[in-house]
Amino acid sequence: MSNFMRMFIGASALALMAATSAQQAPIVYPAKGQSPQQQSKDEGECYTWAKQTTGIDPVALAATPVQAQPQSSGSTVVRGAAGGALLGTAVGAISGNTGKGAAIGAVVGTAAGAGRARSNQAAAQQQAQAGREQQLNTYYRAQGACLEGRGYTVH
Repeated sequence: MSNFMRMFIGASALALMAATSAQQAPIVYPAKGQSPQQQSKDEGECYTWAKQTTGIDPVALAATPVQAQPQSSGSTVVRGAAGGALLGTAVGAISGNTGKGAAIGAVVGTAAGAGRARSNQAAAQQQAQAGREQQLNTYYRAQGACLEGRGYTVH
């Protein structure tokens, strides 16, 4: 198995793990016998407080798709093609056919550059997902602190 395939499979597995390990809202128990109506009221007020305190709205965050910062994959592919062509020219010169060597090198370099671009994009996507999970964790900690202050057990 080529290094490219190993990197692609590894990046795909990491992206899948990141997607399946998304933050979940805490479980709230009315430890002091609060009624369902009181709990609903307290959760609403704590939602507002945590949102204002952290600047994070979990509803808006959930509605926004996770997108990595755009990467210039074209330049990675072009650099791969250029590097491959250069290496192919050198190899072709040794065998007596620089043109053919350059062409083969460019094709191989393009494929390698495209693989690096995909790998970079997968890593950026994973990083964006981790940032989203960190934001949710911050919000849920604030919401949990508010609810605990009102007599609930939060897990």
